Amino acid sequence: MSGLDITLVGADVLRPDGLDQAGSISITGAELSDAAQARQVDLKGFLVLPGIVDVHGDGFERHLAPRRGAMNEMDQGVLAAEAEFAANGISTAVLAQFYSWEGGLRAPEYAERVFTALAAVRGQVATDLMPQLRFETHMIDDYAALPDLIARYDLPYVVFNDHLPHAKLAAGKKPPRLVGQALKAARNPDVHLAMMQEMHARRDEVPAALDALCELLRARDVRMGSHDDQSEAGRSEWRARGVKISEFPETQEAAEAARAGGDYIILGAPNVVRGGSHNGNVSAKDLIAEGLCDALASDYHYPSPRRAALLLERSGVLDLAGAWHLVSRGPADVLGLKDRGEIKPGLRADLTILEADSKRVAATLSGGVVSYMNGAIAARFLR
Repeated sequence: MSGLDITLVGADVLRPDGLDQAGSISITGAELSDAAQARQVDLKGFLVLPGIVDVHGDGFERHLAPRRGAMNEMDQGVLAAEAEFAANGISTAVLAQFYSWEGGLRAPEYAERVFTALAAVRGQVATDLMPQLRFETHMIDDYAALPDLIARYDLPYVVFNDHLPHAKLAAGKKPPRLVGQALKAARNPDVHLAMMQEMHARRDEVPAALDALCELLRARDVRMGSHDDQSEAGRSEWRARGVKISEFPETQEAAEAARAGGDYIILGAPNVVRGGSHNGNVSAKDLIAEGLCDALASDYHYPSPRRAALLLERSGVLDLAGAWHLVSRGPADVLGLKDRGEIKPGLRADLTILEADSKRVAATLSGGVVSYMNGAIAARFLR
């Protein structure tokens, strides 16, 4: 896809050094430029910001599987998800896909279908789509095949999860929601429970398996993150393996340990918008106020990055530049993407354009290509 050759004038533009009122910004193909273009569009009344980089989100699941059994055209589901990214100002999106014993939409075979569909449509969309593999650490028998899968789909980012209810299993009790979870996975509940018990029984094999896998992935420059860190000791163990990203730490202790160790900290934008965690974990807003956040992620709700950044500015926790950094340059740094996240000549022309008054998304550009545009701003471009 080819980008625009255009100069936008009259808008308030958020640059690295602050807000440039009634500024101008040029786009030459896929990049931002300081060379004025022949064609100009007046964007007075709009706010131009760096494109949102969503560093972790699984809300795309509802597009790929809108109801049970309706999963036959997954490439169309990815296209529908991309439209939602764009409508919410997201120019780069990480699709976080489970590889889990939980089955259903989280099953290993389903993950391969998702990665196949993503690869098939990536060249058809404007939004930069990136896959992420979320691996359940107690699937001991799957470690051997994992490096090949990661290489086959060129997966740049792997996150480690453990959703086994160890306390219940150790006590010999049935975990909550067992029957519903088993049915979603198309398993007999007794078979499902036996599988969980076997993985729990082999828990002592996990550390060595993780050590070997992380060493291999580190040598391949695959980014690695841990999910739901709870303690300083746990974060230190992950860091020793080269796992330098802490996704959604659940406690102040874990977040402080990540910062002290120089690790990246990702928090959930919905946590900010809601005013707290829906699981009773530490407040993202409080951690941000203490400087314990590098990036905000959509998690499960794509409108939330924009809303969270604006809420942080409105409530005085951060200024606009600092708040928007958490959804643009911050997550770009986490992903190692040095070509985006700021409005500066030479970088990708990734822009989120908001209506200045309502702060609604008016347009989104990714690599100089329009991925979303509503009626009010479209009329300006069509003049």
